Amino acid sequence: MYHDHTPIFSLEVFPPKRNAAVGTIYDTLDGLQGVDPDFISVTYGTGKQSDRTATARISNTIRQEYDIPVVAHLTAQYLDRDGADEALDMFEQAKVRGVLALRGDSVEGREPAGVFDHASDLVEYIRSKHPNLTVFGACYPEGHPEAECLSQDVENLKKKVDAGVSHLISQLFYCNDDFLDFVRTARAAGITVPIEAGIMPVMNVGQVRRMGRICGAHIPRALDRMLDKWQDDKKSLRAAGIVYASQQISDLVAQGVDGVHLYTMNHPGITRRIWQNVGDLFTPPTK
Repeated sequence: MYHDHTPIFSLEVFPPKRNAAVGTIYDTLDGLQGVDPDFISVTYGTGKQSDRTATARISNTIRQEYDIPVVAHLTAQYLDRDGADEALDMFEQAKVRGVLALRGDSVEGREPAGVFDHASDLVEYIRSKHPNLTVFGACYPEGHPEAECLSQDVENLKKKVDAGVSHLISQLFYCNDDFLDFVRTARAAGITVPIEAGIMPVMNVGQVRRMGRICGAHIPRALDRMLDKWQDDKKSLRAAGIVYASQQISDLVAQGVDGVHLYTMNHPGITRRIWQNVGDLFTPPTK
């Protein structure tokens, strides 16, 4: 049974890869027993029918069998209106709490549908067709890689919020000051909706370096030392990554963030250990 925490605490999971057994998602969800999220978000692929079916099916499982609210992801650029309608109908049938509207990553050799060029276009469509759904949006604490500067990115983010986004979840970051500076910039631009901090635990060196390049995430010296020290010792690096993520979360809560969104990468054991470290920070003190 879930509780409404202040600040918010939420998780992200993804459907099994196409060559993996469907039951692996149950292993992930069963492994999260004892963790108490306000909601779980379920990722979506590039707009294929199999993507929306998998996301809807897992969303329904989480809602019905685990009694946890769900936010279903929906990516825009390869989606046409029929596909969007089908996905949104599936999500409503699964009784999701809301939809995270994303532009989505580009796929080499595949032509965008040309219907929803930006996430804000999809947001407007969802609000017009399914006004009862809460629409979530993504944000980049260090600026979207395609934006000329952070201020331009925040201007675009404001358009997305004005289109109907009522809750933001950030891309991963490794330096809390970067996120907190971003929040101040967003608030100064008139963005008042909750902004959750996206935290991805360090699991291997390649992951951190790759995500740093893709998302433009700054790697602080303390994290860089960890990567160098334990780059050939996966067990120690994961243990250090759990500590690092726990310290990030503790500091963010101490500084009054709206919430924390933990990217589980379908590793429930790591998620449980982080929750054991920080869970009490999301529970109001008893008097």
